[in-house]
Amino acid sequence: MVESSMSQSVNHIAVVDYGMGNLHSVAKALEHVCKNAKVSITADAAVVESADRVVFPGVGAIGDCMSEIQRLKINEVINNAIITKPVLGICVGMQALLQHSEENGGVDCLGILPGKVRLFNKQFTDNLGARIKVPHMGWNNVFQSGDHPLWQGIQQDSQFYFVHSYYADIENNPYIAGYCDYGVKFAAALSHNNLFAVQFHPEKSADNGLQLLRNFTQWAV
Repeated sequence: MVESSMSQSVNHIAVVDYGMGNLHSVAKALEHVCKNAKVSITADAAVVESADRVVFPGVGAIGDCMSEIQRLKINEVINNAIITKPVLGICVGMQALLQHSEENGGVDCLGILPGKVRLFNKQFTDNLGARIKVPHMGWNNVFQSGDHPLWQGIQQDSQFYFVHSYYADIENNPYIAGYCDYGVKFAAALSHNNLFAVQFHPEKSADNGLQLLRNFTQWAV
């Protein structure tokens, strides 16, 4: 648990821990942008339920992620949280919200949002005609598809930091909040009601990422 001294009412943020990734960098970034934050790294459904906001991160292979999500019944935790409070999905956490991923021979995901996750094709080329490198690793521009409170103070086409080999297909997805181009246009951000999810790592995305996290800590739904 990470806590900061507070003179205002506490803003309790639960970072869901299902054993996939180093969550302390996310927690530290949230604490940095929200001085009245109490950030709990937890898999305890009761703690998540009591929080004001929930972050659903993830790194690694989707097969391992879904196995742990199901074992710990994190799917129930996330579903319940989305009904009542702001939820932010990050990286594989965003992919896990979709219907299906091609990774690990094909894995069914949570199906909270429509969409499929596909492997970048190494035959894809960038705007200069050069073949892309997989994984997609580094900074890339994100085009905001519309207004959203989490984009406040972030300029159009700002750069964020990505690390991934699989991408969320934007075809027939009505919930695109932002997209990126890396040989193919893919979903960089999704939004629906209380839920906002990003493929990039805001905690590694310098000022733009910190602004997005700051916006999340202030987002009222």
